[in-house]
Amino acid sequence: MKLLDDLEFRGLIYQMTDREGLAQRLEEGALTLYNGFDPTAESLHVGSLLPILVLRRFQLAGHRPIAVVGGGTGLIGDPSGKVNERSLNSDEVVAEWTGKLKAQLETFLDFSGARAARIVNNYDWLGPLKAIELLREVGKHFPVPYMLAKDSVASRLETGISFTEFSYMILQAYDFLVLNQNLDCQLQIGGSDQWGNITAGADLIRRAAGRKAHGLTFPLVTKADGTKFGKTEGGAVWLDPAKTTPYQFYQFWVNADDQSVVTYLKYFTFLEREELLAMEETTRTAPAKREAQRRLAEEVTTLVHGEAATQRAQQISRALFYGEVAALSADEIEEGFGDVPSHLLEGEEEALVELLVKARVCASKRQAREDLDKGAIYLNGERCTEGDKVLRRAEGLHGRYHIIRRGKNKYYLIR
Repeated sequence: MKLLDDLEFRGLIYQMTDREGLAQRLEEGALTLYNGFDPTAESLHVGSLLPILVLRRFQLAGHRPIAVVGGGTGLIGDPSGKVNERSLNSDEVVAEWTGKLKAQLETFLDFSGARAARIVNNYDWLGPLKAIELLREVGKHFPVPYMLAKDSVASRLETGISFTEFSYMILQAYDFLVLNQNLDCQLQIGGSDQWGNITAGADLIRRAAGRKAHGLTFPLVTKADGTKFGKTEGGAVWLDPAKTTPYQFYQFWVNADDQSVVTYLKYFTFLEREELLAMEETTRTAPAKREAQRRLAEEVTTLVHGEAATQRAQQISRALFYGEVAALSADEIEEGFGDVPSHLLEGEEEALVELLVKARVCASKRQAREDLDKGAIYLNGERCTEGDKVLRRAEGLHGRYHIIRRGKNKYYLIR
């Protein structure tokens, strides 16, 4: 299947400047393309994963991707898709985050061979740029009505937009021009909220250099509640395992709803068309099996964190589902219970009834005794019905943990 046809099958094309022209150019030979990643946080997130994988799809089809880390534009702030002005970070913070993003991007692209990927920092050309040079050589190609008509600007006119963010479009367009002139980059890709910035770049290349350039956007990925995957929308899922553990990452995909899971499989995996269609049919006819969710979690977690991390996440998931927590290693306990309520056992031992109240497992001693009597309390995977049970530090898992479960799936960690 040709690349554009595959992207369309996967729902990864939202807009294109010239489909026929781009299709013809792709047939002519290797094309250089880019996507920009502004360092507005210390890690990329799952919303960033989609453009990374689109770059990878182009590379697998024989083209040359460039990942532009916005060390320069990150100092300005993109107004696209934002209701309010972004907070400006210091030069030092942006430089630090730029380095971290470059390290993450290096794990997804191939930097060898004829179609080797490149990672560049736009601060290298934006930093030395003089204001007069920018205004004379670039700004003259941007009529103000043209800029005001762009969605990223028009949507902010009522709530307010500073000249700083108003100028972002010019800087991103200049990125495209520099890459076109220096690296023969002819295509910019990005999320649908980048359409105005992308077309501004293609127009600048036409006006300033007399050359043709292309733009392609893909849909913004949204969660079940309709909000987009992002850093500031709340509940971000990070690619950095120190910010979102591989187990939490795996669980995010396992918990995908039936309406979204096939879309996510098309977007975030490299499964072939036949298997994707089979997953779609299984989800429609037997949704309770959740086969698509498990396959999605396995594929994406392996892609981002590696096979060993996926196997560990699966083991933790099985242990929690079947209550076999005693089989977990200390590292697996830390990873799997990182976001559950926890309580510190201060002494060498404590009456379980007292502890259940202190750890907020139960609202009162009376309720704690009732829960124990009914068999609703599990200690380290075993049902506990002893009303006079004493919890001892030395008897903990790995000498460090007691895991309490109340009911079917409410877990608490005692350290």
